[in-house]
Amino acid sequence: MELKAKGSTSIKALLVEDIGVCRLVLSKILLRLHCEVTLAMNGKEAVDLFLAGKKFDIVLFDKNMPIMTGPEAIVKIRAMGETDVKMVGVSADDHAMEAFMSAGADLFVPKPMRMEALGPIIQKVIKKKKNDMV
Repeated sequence: MELKAKGSTSIKALLVEDIGVCRLVLSKILLRLHCEVTLAMNGKEAVDLFLAGKKFDIVLFDKNMPIMTGPEAIVKIRAMGETDVKMVGVSADDHAMEAFMSAGADLFVPKPMRMEALGPIIQKVIKKKKNDMV
């Protein structure tokens, strides 16, 4: 499922989250930050999107999901050669940071995610994308 904000930037975000309320809250934050948002319910769906040739500037992963966890998906996506996409682990789990970072995530942000935490991350992605276009 894809969501677009009015006046969206060219930032394409993939949100990988199995819990509906968390998906709703995080997608609203991303939309407020003018991202185009694609939703996936688990790590396998995220991997399948990359296998289908979809491109994203940033991916936010929950840790514990059915079928495939966030860290497992990161390992698979990185193995496909996707090194430019910013991968962010998002979890309330106390031990999640280590799992995400060892899997190849660029960043970890604890839940509950707040606009103040995600805003600067999106700004860095926008800046990097603009620099890559030059």
